[in-house]
Amino acid sequence: MPKPWPALDRRIFWDVDYDRMDLDAKWRFVIERVFERGDVEDIRQCRRYYGDDKVKQALLEAKFLPEHRLHLASAVIHEPLEKFRCYTLRRSQPELFPY
Repeated sequence: MPKPWPALDRRIFWDVDYDRMDLDAKWRFVIERVFERGDVEDIRQCRRYYGDDKVKQALLEAKFLPEHRLHLASAVIHEPLEKFRCYTLRRSQPELFPY
């Protein structure tokens, strides 16, 4: 019996055709997008559908997450910020002074 599709908010996927998207084939994209733009219920649905191992793998290997969402992801999967690829990439590229 196949797993029921998660009830994710369509506003998260505003730039793609949600009805034609293959959630199993594009699991990294879906997890990253949910953690980047979704609310708490979307994150819960994502974790139920994919499981904590896939969510952890996708988040640790993500190239970009906004800083406030990076801290949320760190708390959800119980990993320090230093293990996230997007954190180490951000630290290796200095930012301009905010003038």
